[in-house]
Amino acid sequence: MLAVNDPNVVNLQGGCPRSLHLASEVRDGKWHGNVSGIVEAPIDKVWGMVSSTRRLSEWIPMVERCTSLGGEEGVRGYTRLLSGFMFPQPDGERSWIKEKLVFMDSSTHSYAYVMEASNVGLDGSVNSLRLKDYGEDTTLIEWSFEVNPLDGVCEDNVVDYLGCLYKSCIKRIEYALEAVSRKV
Repeated sequence: MLAVNDPNVVNLQGGCPRSLHLASEVRDGKWHGNVSGIVEAPIDKVWGMVSSTRRLSEWIPMVERCTSLGGEEGVRGYTRLLSGFMFPQPDGERSWIKEKLVFMDSSTHSYAYVMEASNVGLDGSVNSLRLKDYGEDTTLIEWSFEVNPLDGVCEDNVVDYLGCLYKSCIKRIEYALEAVSRKV
């Protein structure tokens, strides 16, 4: 479960700051948010990294391990298990998330995973990634997410936390691609 009661871990509970205005909305009873960023790399290189399970820890450093559980990678129904420190736990344990691929389309450079089970309280949440060619060997990455409301937790705090987490991952992609280029 997300650490809602430990102020040293993450403060998601309590009143929402009145001055906080986020790109979020409620649709279909879910909380929605999105972040985006530009990466100085061609879209095919970015897609090669973000669409591969085995490369996940290169651009999401909080993921220590990503294990294939079933199905074929890139095909609807593929499942994987992520573990690491993606969401701090009050007991210091690693968080884990079982994800199922909802869709992946290489022609539009997009995919979505649903969190089927976890110890972070975000079961049923959906993360979608879409890449757009931004010209001159740059790529726009759009990461959207929808979360089932959590009892006793402020929506803005959850959306803000996830937005910051995912924005840091987008920034990490460029560094990871540069590291691969230096090795070649």
